[in-house]
Amino acid sequence: MSQEFDYDLVIIGAGVGGHGAALHAVSCGLKTAIIEAADMGGTCVNRGCIPSKALLAASGRVRELRNAHHLKSLGIQIGSVEFDRQAIANHATNLVSKIQDDLTNSLKRLKVDIIRGWGKIAGAQKVSITGDGGEKTITAKDIILSPGSIPFVPPGIEVDGKTVFTSDQGVKLESLPDWVAIIGSGYIGLEFSDIYSALGCEITMIEALDQLMPGFDRDIAKLAERVLITPRDIETKVGIYAKKVIPGSPVVIELADFKTKEDVDVIEVDACLVATGRIPATKNLGLESVGVEVDRRNFIPVDDRMAVLSAGEVVPHLWAIGDANGKIMLAHAASAQGVIAVENIVGRERIVDYRSIPAAAFTHPEVSYVGLTETGAKELGQTEGFEIATSRSYFKGNSKALAENEADGIAKVIYRKDTGEVLGVHIFGLHASDLIHEASAAIANRQSVQTLAHLVHAHPTLSEVLDEAYKRAI
Repeated sequence: MSQEFDYDLVIIGAGVGGHGAALHAVSCGLKTAIIEAADMGGTCVNRGCIPSKALLAASGRVRELRNAHHLKSLGIQIGSVEFDRQAIANHATNLVSKIQDDLTNSLKRLKVDIIRGWGKIAGAQKVSITGDGGEKTITAKDIILSPGSIPFVPPGIEVDGKTVFTSDQGVKLESLPDWVAIIGSGYIGLEFSDIYSALGCEITMIEALDQLMPGFDRDIAKLAERVLITPRDIETKVGIYAKKVIPGSPVVIELADFKTKEDVDVIEVDACLVATGRIPATKNLGLESVGVEVDRRNFIPVDDRMAVLSAGEVVPHLWAIGDANGKIMLAHAASAQGVIAVENIVGRERIVDYRSIPAAAFTHPEVSYVGLTETGAKELGQTEGFEIATSRSYFKGNSKALAENEADGIAKVIYRKDTGEVLGVHIFGLHASDLIHEASAAIANRQSVQTLAHLVHAHPTLSEVLDEAYKRAI
């Protein structure tokens, strides 16, 4: 370490991205500090991935045990299934505490200095920290910004945290409203609809765009809608947006046509979950002190190395990772970006391969994908001068899925016609979030369907769904 700096690296934000960067920095021999004003672990650990998966696990068991038809098909009969809402909520809370402690202890064990307070840039290679003990300034050879994101609440929606709330409050499961409106049908909306419907709530899902699950491949979305929404106690309103949401008992929601903006209806529900995405937490970071301006969506501009940009030029020794740079708003992407930033800090030139980063919605059954959608692949093909093709296989033809009597599902492979290179894979079905990683590795290595079709998969396993899709491609 240069003697002129307090630290080799200071990281602002101790979420999954900051944590991953800190661990890698220590392994690279950097004296590291991490600054956090709120909860260690950030959104993922405290208000996102971790508690929501605990709720999904518990509610999923309730759904499974209450599905008498499915159990009877396996030769099983059980009596009534009861659950304790508070105990389910406690399961999520306890898991958060454990993961948070594990994360904090891993930093302490590696002698990363944990500084509590609000960190912001105070000039080139300087960070000011405001906390209970007042304000102090430290210096660092390099600084990584990892401030994360917060839920986006559209204009006209008033949040009180009780009757109208975001996922931040939703993961606490403080109540089970008889009738809950969910605004948005992306990952967050889908997962909460899975939780609430399994635990007996009636749901109205409101999607402003002209189709449900707008971010997903259309073939996957169609089947997912048929399985995850249609047979459940979920009413859908598509092409409609919540013009105004007023908390209370009941919650009043004024609905309007998204295209014409004309009023169409007013509904009154017991509660409303606002699941309209997330925005970067980039305010009050001191970016102006080094001449950096956020873009029109408030993301911090970065290059492929995670270096922060000002007017297109690299700002020396300043990096930004995770949700705050807007490249791909996923916890594991933030962690990967943290590692990439550190690699570049120590002089090993690396960039992130975004196409190979998988994503998943942990519904029952799950949705996962990696790479391009069919629409995205066609657009790339038009730009670069190649044609694409697709192949599909179905869980209904998979022995393991049939043994589980969980045969609703599809795997779709998108590839180049000329070289066979896999461009995207989309899966809906049992354990889709686990199956997708084989495809992720294939895309990372730019493998072709011709190569993948000759790999050997254990029989009988769900992985053969992908095996079959690759074979059908050739």
